[in-house]
Amino acid sequence: MSAEESETEHVRKGKGKLRHAIFGCGRVGYAVAKELKARGFDVVIVDRDEKKVELLKEEDFIAFVGDISDPAVMAKVTREGEPGAIFILSNNSEVNKKAVENVKGMLPQTRLVVRAIEPEDKDDLKELGVDVALSIRDITARAAIESLEKVEARRKAKELAAIIEEIKEKGKGKGKLGIIVHDSPDSDAIASALALKEIARHVNVSADILYRGEIGHHINRAFVNILGIEMRRIERKDELKEYDKLALIDATVPGANNPLPPPPEGNVDIIIDHHAANNKEKVYADFFDVRTDNGATSTIMTRYLQELDIPVDTVLATALLQGIRTDTSSFKRETHPSDFYAAAFLHEKADKDLLEQIETPPMSTEMLNVVGGAIQHKKIKGSYLITSVGAVANRDAIPQAADYLLNLEGITTAIVIGLCEDMICVSGRSKDIRVNIGDAFVRAFGEIGSAGGHATMAAAQLPLGIFKGIKDKDTLMQLAEDAVTKRFLSVMKEEKSE
Repeated sequence: MSAEESETEHVRKGKGKLRHAIFGCGRVGYAVAKELKARGFDVVIVDRDEKKVELLKEEDFIAFVGDISDPAVMAKVTREGEPGAIFILSNNSEVNKKAVENVKGMLPQTRLVVRAIEPEDKDDLKELGVDVALSIRDITARAAIESLEKVEARRKAKELAAIIEEIKEKGKGKGKLGIIVHDSPDSDAIASALALKEIARHVNVSADILYRGEIGHHINRAFVNILGIEMRRIERKDELKEYDKLALIDATVPGANNPLPPPPEGNVDIIIDHHAANNKEKVYADFFDVRTDNGATSTIMTRYLQELDIPVDTVLATALLQGIRTDTSSFKRETHPSDFYAAAFLHEKADKDLLEQIETPPMSTEMLNVVGGAIQHKKIKGSYLITSVGAVANRDAIPQAADYLLNLEGITTAIVIGLCEDMICVSGRSKDIRVNIGDAFVRAFGEIGSAGGHATMAAAQLPLGIFKGIKDKDTLMQLAEDAVTKRFLSVMKEEKSE
């Protein structure tokens, strides 16, 4: 049998199975060939080294000797049909590009994965129309970083579980974890707390989800009711003494919009959040994990559950997926790849019908009245809309009104001011890419109250101070609106001039 007949026999050997071709079989090409074969594909390999080709044949690969830059190679590769994809993986840039031209000339629709040797090769290969330009250096760097991140994530997850498990010793087997969320908890905070409660249950520690204010937003109320999430409302701070350890979830600073006293008295054992703390140097916790590159605290909690191999049931998966979708505005706001990975993991386990019920509850009469008042009292300065809604029983109505007003034509930033018991609550929304409204709120209101947020959304709580004695609510709101407007517009003017 001639050499050519031998090669033909090898090409025909895998007839009937999906076949891919590899041009250039060094270490990278061989690794790809092994992986493809393990996945059940036939692999046709072309390499100029005769000894290597013989060894590949002994491993039952379809292989033959050839110069991958020679157009004649294509005739041999396609003798028994077109390959599904061709991997061009030699360590010579010019040879790889010539091979691409040959393939494009004969099989313009074939998928091409080509090794980029030099940084500039990526642009050249893109111009040649390859599907994937494979930079081994980039892949190695990403793999190294991802491996390190995985090790760190597992370490943090085990550390968290160990700190919770200490409660059993402290409480002689009857200890309890208190999981605190902010006063008007949203679905991200509640879902994250539910995940931490599941981690505690996994190490045989009981836990309660605690809050002080109201679950005011109609979507958040639907979220809790539909999923049947148990939460305990804290009326007095001394109730927290019932718990052996305390965790603060989706918040970073004790005492800022949560039932804890401020630091140093209000230090807690566990803090997990995805918001940056303005004064985190004053906050102490045995476990402190704040990841500002994640779009939701639910993303962080999902990773903990995965690293600890804790099963995620339908209710928890639905809750966490809703938490991620809410805080990333359905993946349109400040989203990190980790949010997509977590959502993909949760999507298979979540109940889609329950998600739809949660996201489309009816609007309450109170909410409708607040939005109506916000529209009635609006003042527009350029593309900024600033309004006040007076005293509100449900503080969540303030950010809901800001969300609604941001949809008005010509408006890029909406600020809504309301009176919540003994403080002024301010909520901001922005779609102006030149502005980080979270930073603007910190600069405008951080010195006189608590403030923070993201690039597109922010909130502030301001004590009444010298205005506390004013009985006339209309006068009080007018003074508050004037002060808030002046501070905010002053900061925005400075920011745009920088």
